[in-house]
Amino acid sequence: MAPETKQSDTLTVGSNPPAPEAEAGCSPRFHPDPADDSAAQILERAQAGDHTAFSQLYSLHKRRVYSLCLRMVGNIAEAEDLTQEAFLQLHRKIATFRGDSAFSTWLHRLTVNVVLMHLRRKGLNLISLDEALDTSPDSGPVRSFGAQDLRLTGTIDRMTLEKAIADLPPGYRLIFMLHDIDGYEHNEIATMLDCSIGNSKSQLHKARMKLRESLSTKLNAEVLP
Repeated sequence: MAPETKQSDTLTVGSNPPAPEAEAGCSPRFHPDPADDSAAQILERAQAGDHTAFSQLYSLHKRRVYSLCLRMVGNIAEAEDLTQEAFLQLHRKIATFRGDSAFSTWLHRLTVNVVLMHLRRKGLNLISLDEALDTSPDSGPVRSFGAQDLRLTGTIDRMTLEKAIADLPPGYRLIFMLHDIDGYEHNEIATMLDCSIGNSKSQLHKARMKLRESLSTKLNAEVLP
């Protein structure tokens, strides 16, 4: 009887290694989407101080950060400066990101804070609560808007809407952006801006009224010959 041949522990050059699932006690490894995996690796390297990885993060997120800054301040030059400031802050604070939320969400909040600090330094005067609650004939009575205006639904193109938002007074635009676009609650906005919840609600009401007035005027101008 021929002696039993002992299996070699080494692989012959050119042979295929055993599949991971074939190894004892191992199960097939789940691989996330390559793009997600790449973004996570870039973030990890950037947190470790890799400047090339940070440049990649900048390329991935600069358009979104710039767009947010532009919507909040309504000025191209300021938005460009604030985008740079946001990434400078990111460079300083990136090691503090712990993954409790999505990185894009964390960067969004960091950017909002940068813009708010800029507006405070500029001395942005938020409309007072008394003015926001003014019921003079030209401002109309204070009321809450909850339902959609069916006359406007589906008839406003994106560029027209963005232009109307940009034309809002700075205080109104800021509250509108934070609440209706970025999704912050009034108590969060009050903390951010160091104002009362009532002030935040009142300015949002005024912002919506002015926005509707602007959009209605635009629509009427297009309808009339």
